Order: sequence, then C-alpha cells, then structure tokens
Amino acid sequence: MRVLGILLGMLLVSGCEATNLASPQTELTRKWWSLSFNEPYYMKAWVEDSAVEDINGKMFHRTGGGTAAGGEPQNGTESARGWGEITGGIREVVGADLPKRIFVRWQSIVEPQTYRAWVEIPEEARQIMRATLKEPCPASPEEPAGNVALVYVGVAPGGIVQVWVADKCMKAVKVARAQAEIEPLGPDQGKSQGQYAYPVSEKAKRYIGQYGVPYGSW
Repeated sequence: MRVLGILLGMLLVSGCEATNLASPQTELTRKWWSLSFNEPYYMKAWVEDSAVEDINGKMFHRTGGGTAAGGEPQNGTESARGWGEITGGIREVVGADLPKRIFVRWQSIVEPQTYRAWVEIPEEARQIMRATLKEPCPASPEEPAGNVALVYVGVAPGGIVQVWVADKCMKAVKVARAQAEIEPLGPDQGKSQGQYAYPVSEKAKRYIGQYGVPYGSW
C-alpha cells in the first residue's frame, strides 16, 4: 500500500507539472525577438557590431553583425532610393526583454565611411511587438500568433539609421530613425589599417556611375 501511495503521489506531481507547462505564463517565456540588418539596394554595408539595452536596463553585447540584407536588382531604375524590401535572417537576442535602445556600428562600403549610433526605440514599437506575440493576423485569424517578434535596423550612406518592427501580419512598420556619428577610429576601430571589409562590387560601381548615391532619400 505504501508503494501504491508513492506511485499515486508521483502521478499527481507529474500531472501538475504538465499543467504548468501548458499554462499561459510558461508559454510567454517561450516568446522572443530577433534583430537583423538591412541596406538600400547597391549601398553595401558591413555591420561590425551591435548591442541592445532592454526595458529592464540590462545590456546585451555582440547581438549581431556581418553583411546587411539588400540586393543589386538590374531593373534600369533608381532602385537605391528608399529602402526596397525589408527582410533579413532571424537572429535571436538571447535572454533580452523588449528593446529600449539599439546600438549599431557599421562600414558604409560605397563611401567608404564608418558610423556608429544608438537608436531609441519608442513604446509604440514595443506595443506592436507585444501584439505580434499575442494576437493572430486579422487576415488569417485561424492561425496562431507568432513566437518571434522581428526588428529590422537599416543602415545607409550618410550615417542614416532606420528601424522597423514586423506587425501581426509580418508587414514592416517604421518606428524610429536616427543620424549616426562618424566612428573616429575608422573601420574595425583602427585594427584593419583603414581597410574596409570588402571592395565595392562592379554592379554597384556601374549603378553609382549612372545614378550616384541618393543621399536624402532614406
């Protein structure tokens, strides 16, 4: 009988644990957000470093870098004006709450110049991110809400930084814009003897030769 009682007790505990795993509070802990980088078409950028301060004041360093998402469409138009398609790979900001501000340091390859900036993220952006994690897209209410909120940081020549977040239907919504300052130490903070990450592509050279760099369009 004592053994039977122990087994029944273990089953009850297991049942409670299963219920807790399915609770809304636990489900919320499985939500997260992603940070990725964009560039205007042809305006190649190399992100050296990024960081995040979340709404709790906690700092997260080295949250992503490398080549920004963009393209070189040969369609005979001034496609570098504006931002083109906002997209990017999913890169989780591990352990962070919603962002309060985001830091980015990048090389603008076509100028060439190196910039750095902190961008303040408004409450409007966080509200959109919360809704993305809690509510389905109105166009497809039968589908569940997502498990990831997407943040895109665009970097452009002249030191322009722009931020979007994806709404419930995965549409990019502009939420912030900032003017970066020039990094006085140059590319790689002086560790590369002034060398940039890679040269300007031949396609970008041809585009810039025909249309120039569209400062003021971002």
